[in-house]
Amino acid sequence: MSSDTLWELAAAEVQSRESGAGEEDGGETSVCERTVFLMGSKAGGKTSILLRCLDRDEPPKPTLALEYTFGRRARGHNTSKDIAHIWELGGGTSLSDLIQIPITPANMRSFSVILLLDLSKPNSLWGTMEKLLQAAQTHLEKVFSQVQQAQKSKPGAKHQRPVQSAARVLPRDYPDRELVSPFPVPLLIVGSKYDLFQELDSDKKKVISKTLRFVAHYYAASLIFTSNKSESLMSKIKSFFSHLAFGLDRGKTMSCDTGKPLIISAGSDSFNQIGSPPVSDVDITSLHTKTPKDLWKKVFERVFPNESIDEQRELKDPTKDPQYSEPQIDAMRAQKDQELEQYKRNAAKSWKGIKLET
Repeated sequence: MSSDTLWELAAAEVQSRESGAGEEDGGETSVCERTVFLMGSKAGGKTSILLRCLDRDEPPKPTLALEYTFGRRARGHNTSKDIAHIWELGGGTSLSDLIQIPITPANMRSFSVILLLDLSKPNSLWGTMEKLLQAAQTHLEKVFSQVQQAQKSKPGAKHQRPVQSAARVLPRDYPDRELVSPFPVPLLIVGSKYDLFQELDSDKKKVISKTLRFVAHYYAASLIFTSNKSESLMSKIKSFFSHLAFGLDRGKTMSCDTGKPLIISAGSDSFNQIGSPPVSDVDITSLHTKTPKDLWKKVFERVFPNESIDEQRELKDPTKDPQYSEPQIDAMRAQKDQELEQYKRNAAKSWKGIKLET
């Protein structure tokens, strides 16, 4: 006999209908389409993980700004294939303005986000996470508001089913339901390069692991650590990806042990299990923070001072980004730049000559 409560069954049914993930009914073969948006640390391994999740055997290439691809999967024999529209944002936080492009009113009800964070670079981890999540959340809430306003203005709007609100509705028995702040859409946080992360000091690994557990639970998100050098971990993240992209079961594997790769589905953790921020050299009450999230941020940045440079300013001209270097083209561009500067100098002299003559 199922242990699910009536509320859980009802919530699952609503979620299934809203995501279009319901089982085929009466022989229907309608195509289900979802959108997955992948963003995160620059050079953190987003493309490599995406290719593995899509079973594509090809070498990863640097992501140029914002790139689109798609995946398809059949639900059964001789049935239409479900489609996953996948957007990947390159450049770390430098191109966060492009986040608004894949988020549209048309895909709101089937949209999800994957945030990938490079575990081998903890000093830029919080800054990357904070900026990208804030940018995505701001635009998601803006689009949700536009959809709701548009629906209200339609004739007969009172008799239509209201559109999903900006805030996800969590089940009543969701751990710490009154304390968490759910991300507007399903969110998966991925810690990449776990093989390099293992080389860090054990106390530092504990700070990173507990902090990401807190952040994931705070946003009602799932959390998984992975490495493209581990087939076992890659199979786990593929399950989480397939859950977002095609509505498949993500499995029941769970690991909260800081000595092992974290694998935690949304709703499986709690603030009580996570505990307080791991600090030994400072009194937490002396940090003077207004919210638990600010407290975790201060503790984290005491251990890992934010060293992230202003990528937005540094990469204002993407042609100077070394990851997009093309020796022959760059050499020709440098030559043309020199010719342009010489032309400007000659033109300036000509104008000075004209002024003197007049």
